[in-house]
Order: sequence, then C-alpha cells, then structure tokens
Amino acid sequence: MKKERTEIFTLGHSPDPDDAFMFYAMAQNKIDLRGYRFEHRLEDIQTLNERAVRGELHISAISIHAYAYVASKYALLPCGASMGDGYGPIIVRKRPTPNSQLRHVASERTVSYENAAAREFLIGKKIAVPGTMTSAFLALQLFLGEFDYLVMPFDQIFDALGSGQADLGLIIHEGQLTYAKSGFEKIADLGSWWKAQTGLPLPLGGNVVRKDIPKPVRHDLSEIIRESIDYGLAHRDEAVRHSLPYARDMDANLAGKFIGMYVNEFTRDYGEVGRDAIRRFLAEAHNKGYTDAPIEVEFVE
Repeated sequence: MKKERTEIFTLGHSPDPDDAFMFYAMAQNKIDLRGYRFEHRLEDIQTLNERAVRGELHISAISIHAYAYVASKYALLPCGASMGDGYGPIIVRKRPTPNSQLRHVASERTVSYENAAAREFLIGKKIAVPGTMTSAFLALQLFLGEFDYLVMPFDQIFDALGSGQADLGLIIHEGQLTYAKSGFEKIADLGSWWKAQTGLPLPLGGNVVRKDIPKPVRHDLSEIIRESIDYGLAHRDEAVRHSLPYARDMDANLAGKFIGMYVNEFTRDYGEVGRDAIRRFLAEAHNKGYTDAPIEVEFVE
C-alpha cells in the first residue's frame, strides 16, 4: 500500500493579481498536488525578501535582486518568473502645472533614454522606493547611480508624492498602469531602458526553493508550480476572476492586462534568454559595486 505523503510546505507570495493568478490552481486544488500540502503566506515583496534572507519559508517569491543575498540557502525555480520585456518599474512624479520645468522632457509617454535629460532631471531628487532589496531599486541604481531615497511600502508611494515627502516615486505592481488616473506622470521606464541597453528582458521576480529540501522533492515542487501556471493560462478567465480581490484599484480589464504583462512564456520557463537576463542583471550589480560577491545562479532542473 502506497504511503500517503505528509510533507507540508510554506509558500510565500505577494497579494497581487499576477501571483494570485499563478498560484490559483494550487490554492483551489485544481491540479494534482502529489500528496503535498501548501500553506500560502501572502506578504509584500520586501517582507518576503527579508524572510528569504533568514531562510524562513520553504518556497517563496522573491525579487531577483534579493537572490544575491539568499543564493546560499535557495535555488531558483525555472518557473514563476516576472519579467518585463521592454517595460517594468517606472519613475513618476506628481503631474505638474503646465508651465512647470521638464514639461518638454516628460509626459505620460515614456521618455527617450538616449536623451540624457530625464536622467539629469532625477539627479539630486529624493525618490520614494518600495524596498532596497527589490529588483526595481537595483534597476534604478544601475540606471542612475547613487541617489537620495526614502523607503516605504509600495502602496504608500503615491501618497508620499502627493504630500511632498519625496520628489519622485519608484512604482511597481499595479501602479505601473494606474499612475496616470491617480494624477502622476511617467519620467522613466526602467524595463524599456534595460531592453535598449542589453536587448534582454528585465528580471524582476522569481520563485525560490530551499536547498535543504531533497532534490527529488524540489523537482516535484517545481513541476507542481509549473502545472499551476499552465492551468491559469489555460483557464484564463476563471484565474483572472480569482485574482480580482488582489487587484487594487483595477477593474477586470486592467487586472487582465497587468497579469498579461507578468504571466507569460517567461513565467512558464525562463528559457535561455531569461537565464541570461538574470545572470547579466546580477553581474552588472556586482560590477558596479551594488552587491558584494559574484553570484552563481542555481536553477532547479
């Protein structure tokens, strides 16, 4: 008689529509979980990054930037990526009056980064950021160099700009689509800049699994998560409906657009392009002194 598995794994991910979409099939038992059980822990990405540094969760979504600090404890799963292929985190400011400076440089359209005016405008400004281990923060460092910043939860950045606590905000998650209706304008799109610089997508988030879990089990967990992503993509409408409670300030159409940006073929598997993007991103970080040591990126295969 086959012995029933009793392994229970903690699974950390963000309370965002793209993560809810990815893990829908697992949360609702739509696929075969192979006898494993999962305790879903929903927390913001900066908290998940910090927990990963401490090795607290068995499986977790993290920022690719944070992988530089947890590579000794975790391996990257080949599925679950959030990649911005020509788009990504944006820098915004409160929409100015018509005669304000930079009106000729920035609008609700993306700035042309070959023109150094946008970068020059950012120098000396205080930028509200959603955490120093986020990939958005590292991408901004690579784009701008050293800068003055204020750390706060990602969902408080618009308020901080409105109250004058910061001059500009580094926006992740749904704010990339809702900034204009909230009264802000885009100064720079870091995913667009990275694509122009490297020809690669900007690696933002991934899933990791602890290395102290036996390799055959890690393989099982990877396959379960891939099947969950595949199920969501094959049953898109129901997976989007499941994700709507996590779609802050977004209707079904906007939530579907956001999910489409960050749940795609790179999410099913990084592929060689995605793997190259991660290695390039972390190598650039090390070369410019933003991470301490070269990182050997290990994937669960």
